[in-house]
Amino acid sequence: MSIWTIVLLSSVAVLMLKLAGYLVPASVLERPTPARVSGLLTVALLAALVAVQTIGAGQQVSIDARLPAVAVAAGLFALRVPFVVVIIAAAGTAALIRALT
Repeated sequence: MSIWTIVLLSSVAVLMLKLAGYLVPASVLERPTPARVSGLLTVALLAALVAVQTIGAGQQVSIDARLPAVAVAAGLFALRVPFVVVIIAAAGTAALIRALT
């Protein structure tokens, strides 16, 4: 089985799953538990994506300037600093660490 066959089969499976989602009645989705789970699932998937992109390098874990930059950004977000300031501070942190190493 080639990689393209796997990609095409996965694409069809995702399309079928998405179409199956339209068959779920609205009354099921309006209940408190599914609404809460779907909201938390979105946040968890985004956090996992950020973690993988921050410390992942192919099949290895790579600790470099990205990790402290994300930590600075998370700290500034916790302090409710404006988004532009968070981006500039995180980029400055990464640039400083890369310049020193």
